[in-house]
Amino acid sequence: MAKQTLSLWINGQHVQSSGARLADVTNPARGEVIRQVPLANRADVDKAVAAAKAAFPAWRDTPPLRRSRILNKFRDLLETHRAELAQLASEEHGKTLEDAAGSVQRGIEVVEFAVGAPHLLKGEHAENVGRGVDCHSMLQPIGVCTGITPFNFPAMVPMWMFPIAIACGNTFILKPSEKVPSCSLRMGELLKEAGLPDGVFNVVPGDKEAVDALLVHPDVRAVSFVGSTPIAKYIYETAAHHGKRVQALGGAKNHAVVMPDAPLEFTADAIMGAAYGSAGERCMAISTVVAVGAVADALVARLKEKAEKLVVGPGDRKGVDMGPVISAQHRDKIVGYIDSGVAQGARLVTDGRGIKVDGHEHGYFVGPTLFDNVDTGMTIYREEIFGPVLIVLRVASLDEAIALVNSNPYANGTAIFTASGAAARRFQNEIEVGMVGINVPIPVPMAFFSFGGWKASLFGDLHMHGMEGVYFYTRTKAITSRWPEVAEKNVSTLVMPTLG
Repeated sequence: MAKQTLSLWINGQHVQSSGARLADVTNPARGEVIRQVPLANRADVDKAVAAAKAAFPAWRDTPPLRRSRILNKFRDLLETHRAELAQLASEEHGKTLEDAAGSVQRGIEVVEFAVGAPHLLKGEHAENVGRGVDCHSMLQPIGVCTGITPFNFPAMVPMWMFPIAIACGNTFILKPSEKVPSCSLRMGELLKEAGLPDGVFNVVPGDKEAVDALLVHPDVRAVSFVGSTPIAKYIYETAAHHGKRVQALGGAKNHAVVMPDAPLEFTADAIMGAAYGSAGERCMAISTVVAVGAVADALVARLKEKAEKLVVGPGDRKGVDMGPVISAQHRDKIVGYIDSGVAQGARLVTDGRGIKVDGHEHGYFVGPTLFDNVDTGMTIYREEIFGPVLIVLRVASLDEAIALVNSNPYANGTAIFTASGAAARRFQNEIEVGMVGINVPIPVPMAFFSFGGWKASLFGDLHMHGMEGVYFYTRTKAITSRWPEVAEKNVSTLVMPTLG
């Protein structure tokens, strides 16, 4: 039976690629190809950029209130089609339907923030900065923007980018992962249904050829990216070299520090969800627990008990806690990390290798895995695994815990579990990480705050969504004005002007 072949979305319609390359889109729970997607080539990218460039002047000149009304209709359509988008995300990524629906909701919240464009785009005004002189600023769109998004959040991560870019008056080209293209293409259809003019939003699924074409295209003004650190660094260096504004979010090794006074049951439950939700394929997943002092033995015992009760299976099956990982290749890579942990002397508490799921024997499953007695020299600590593998390191004090976290090259998110306000306050002030949770395991900020890490977890100056997103997708212009009386004389001078 022939598989469905998807398309590109350019200038408000589905179009075929000018090339012949196709990629398989796989259901990772079954290990089966369910559809195919064209891989956009340079000619396709040129066509998308041309459409976005042509649409920009009229969209830039559309009042923010009218842009906001279109986005509000889009938000309503997202609500109506939430289950459909969650189904597509679960089918192509493998995450549970409940988890997928939650990620769609977090994307909707960014749209809700972007709907406030008439207020968000207000500049500043100062009267009489000099005698008869006023000054004001404007936030203006920058032009054609692009987003390059990963496989793990097919709906949410794109919505971190394009709603704010569009609300600010830019046009947008989305390059989703070729592994999970359907949500992005469906959102293109919903935006058109909401009344978005053709060419304002375009989708070009593809691989490195499409990415490179976007990074060097002279008409692309800004690039947003979420993915691994090596690729984030490449995106940043290449796009910046070609004069573009860049925000490139990279990898993570997120630590949860557990103090001796932490409520054990609450903490263990929180870590379960943070470590094993979405099969650990989250840039904000807690992959590392730092157990402080005497809490370690009891905490590891509780984590083991809970991990072994998790139900692994297809994401659309009721009662399943954790689905498969994205591909056979990634499954084998995760298993290799587990093998290395054993070989390097970590204590394997719970082993997720070799798991079989009835009726889905060809699926890409790895069970919850837990290591204890890990040290910082081990590969499973130094590298981002991006799978359901949780490791525990033991330290004697909060001082050691903070030093350990701060010495890690990644700095995306972190958390502390404690009943002590003093410990929490010290942690939030001294920790060198972009997003911090206090008794909150996955501290992903709401849409009206910024999302982004520090150090090797972010390349660029501005984070995503919140006001930093608005500033990323706009340029500030300052206007100084004077309206002299007709009879007023302007005395020419070569001295540096002052207005006071």
